[in-house]
Amino acid sequence: MTRFSIRTSPTRLRWVLWALLTAGFLLVSFHRVTSAVLADDLSRAFDTTGTELGLLHASFFYIYAGLQLPAGILVDRTGSRRVAAGGLGVMAVGVFGFALAPTYGIAFASRALLGLGGSVLYTATLRFLANWYRPDEFATMTGWTVAAAGMGGVLATTPLAIAIDSAGWRSVLLAIGVGGVGLAVVTYLAVRDRPRDAGFDPLDGVQPPESNVEFSTVVTNTRRVLGEFETWLMGTMLFLVIGTNFTVTGLWGVPYIADLYDVSVQTASLFVFVGNIGFLLGSPVIGTLSDRLGHRTEFILASCLVFTVSYSLIFLLVTPPLLVVGVLLFAALFVMGGAVIAFTVAKERHDATASATATGAINSMGYFGAAVFPAVMGFALDAYWTGETVAGARVYTPAGYRVAFGIATAAGSIAVLCAYLLHRRESRTEATPTKSAEVTD
Repeated sequence: MTRFSIRTSPTRLRWVLWALLTAGFLLVSFHRVTSAVLADDLSRAFDTTGTELGLLHASFFYIYAGLQLPAGILVDRTGSRRVAAGGLGVMAVGVFGFALAPTYGIAFASRALLGLGGSVLYTATLRFLANWYRPDEFATMTGWTVAAAGMGGVLATTPLAIAIDSAGWRSVLLAIGVGGVGLAVVTYLAVRDRPRDAGFDPLDGVQPPESNVEFSTVVTNTRRVLGEFETWLMGTMLFLVIGTNFTVTGLWGVPYIADLYDVSVQTASLFVFVGNIGFLLGSPVIGTLSDRLGHRTEFILASCLVFTVSYSLIFLLVTPPLLVVGVLLFAALFVMGGAVIAFTVAKERHDATASATATGAINSMGYFGAAVFPAVMGFALDAYWTGETVAGARVYTPAGYRVAFGIATAAGSIAVLCAYLLHRRESRTEATPTKSAEVTD
């Protein structure tokens, strides 16, 4: 610990430690959307229907979503370092299992194990931010953290497609698994949960808990978080936005473009790549604006509106010019950076001991959407399948994709309603003199 205090300032050290945790979250984000590029390979390897492929993709999210609230509680109890390192280790085991899987069942279980390990990385990182950054820096840093998810998504499109063409999907995933093991070791050795653990006094304006949270406090915090209507509004909104975006960019976006525009998977992945660039840019840009302007729910509502318009245009046009598809995917993913300001709202509604619990609760609901939507859209596509295959992979019809994007549009409409109700309720609360007492109670 003394080497940190002698050679490094806490404001510099926190960036290094944040980068390590964020690299782990980038890896999570990479794995959760690889199915779009792998879709044809997985379909051939395991002879899947659209519904089965959707379920295989979603197996990551079943465990991931269900463990977000427990992950938040675990991080509040034990800290970010050990939880993040352990999660990365478990995720590496899942990668190895998936890369070597001889059957659909083993692939399903291995991808679920990936979700198990990955489930703790985001909440662990947010808890770290709460301990090392001021409240007026939190939305900005959350935005940069979520930008890592965009970078993971970018790497899981064209770069992954090129690597698979060169070495095969199993070899590529095995190499990534080895890298994950190394990152787990470095995270355990280097990360410190609080400035005090690195030999520093608490930073100005930052009040981390003096010690890990008592179990009785965790129980009280959990009840309070789950008892608030705002928690469920934010969680439902994220369920719809995250569920839709990760299903389109993580699974069905590449087949949609390849099937309806008659282009290669590598070419189709370029347009999903553009969408993920939007995700990469949107989170830090909107998060920074939110901190500087002091607005939260206004950005959430505006983002949900743009999200809905983007998918409704694909629903109405089905096959707009490819350039337009790229722009619409960019817009839908860019404004997800506004939707995730909900994590800042959730944190600000509670004191420091409930930080990871509050963010974990709504994150759980958001990623439950990513578990549900792939199979729902896959079922819709299967319903309109004509029996056509190309190289062993199913080819779906414009009617099927219209229904799929109709589901996305309906999801966006409900998300707008949730965002509007959240904005109204938060605006009323801010107008009362008891707001600060409620937040710090």
